[in-house]
Amino acid sequence: MTEVKAVQITRDLIENAYNYREYREMIDQALSEGKTTGENHSEAMLHYTKMNVHRMSRLDRRTELLDELKKVAGSIGKHQTWLVITEAWCGDAAQSLPVIQKIADESSAIHAKYILRDENLEIMDQFLTNGKSRSVPKLVCLDSKTLDVLGTWGPRPEAAQKVYDEWREEDLPYQQIAEKLHKWYAEDRTESIQTEFIALLQRWSLN
Repeated sequence: MTEVKAVQITRDLIENAYNYREYREMIDQALSEGKTTGENHSEAMLHYTKMNVHRMSRLDRRTELLDELKKVAGSIGKHQTWLVITEAWCGDAAQSLPVIQKIADESSAIHAKYILRDENLEIMDQFLTNGKSRSVPKLVCLDSKTLDVLGTWGPRPEAAQKVYDEWREEDLPYQQIAEKLHKWYAEDRTESIQTEFIALLQRWSLN
């Protein structure tokens, strides 16, 4: 998780951001036109995006939230806006966004909205991973009333980030890292992200 920083996120930006249904529909529409999000519409990027649609659909259907997470999410009083920076071709986003949305759906106080990284680099650059990487997804939790930043999460669960960093240190090819990472997600079955959000929700509700 990155250090919390002050950032100028406007109500207009939030109002014009996608909700989850709109985000999914936008991706489907782009694919129907032979495109993905961003500027790179290569066969490889289209393949990643199609795979991600399948991943999100599977997680939308199968993800069951932990009872403790449901309880914590349902007890939040102060309204929060979760602004999620993402891209359709991003595998980590596909593994996390369905869970994030299910958490938001558990609480009338949480409002999740989605924006594309490459269309909002001035926002992205204020929430870099390790101060240098435009890694997505990145969730920015805002006080809905003041738009103060309460915290961030992303681009992946801490346990996944740890093994990802180790694989990078080993200088493994990108494709091999991606395959190993998706295997990690499959074996984890969303447990890590759910456990992290129990602690995050408790922390953010106190800010």
